[in-house]
Amino acid sequence: MSDLKYYTPEGLEKLKEELNKLTTIERPAISRQIAEARDKGDLSENAEYAAAKEAQSMLELKISKIQEVLNNARLIDERKLDISKVLIFSTVKLKNAQNGAVVNYTLVPENEANIKIGKLSVSSPIAKGLLGKSIGQTVEIIVPAGKITFEIVEISR
Repeated sequence: MSDLKYYTPEGLEKLKEELNKLTTIERPAISRQIAEARDKGDLSENAEYAAAKEAQSMLELKISKIQEVLNNARLIDERKLDISKVLIFSTVKLKNAQNGAVVNYTLVPENEANIKIGKLSVSSPIAKGLLGKSIGQTVEIIVPAGKITFEIVEISR
């Protein structure tokens, strides 16, 4: 059994949509490719057939992995989370103590992280240093570039 993974409703829906696309569009397309390659004759020297079978194998593996993730997925109800402390799904406004720069991060499950839009994985060094902290607290976080001190300015959902 795989580890439990936590998802937002949007993240879970995106995963279900991907599985649906793979099973309803990709799988039939590969089956057609295999059938067309089979119709071309001798399978022992048919590169198209071998490539299509390999693609089918890879697709089935991907489908299996997504189904396993869905079976072990848990939905998080954000309404039940404490807003006085930094937790998963908190949007945290931080002030860098060294240069005064202000940044906003939303802490999300690993599989939904996207630093370009400010979604930070809860397993990242910064998120781990912030979890459980409150507004006004100062935290020192060790990152690959060294130690950074942040002040928690605001916590929201």
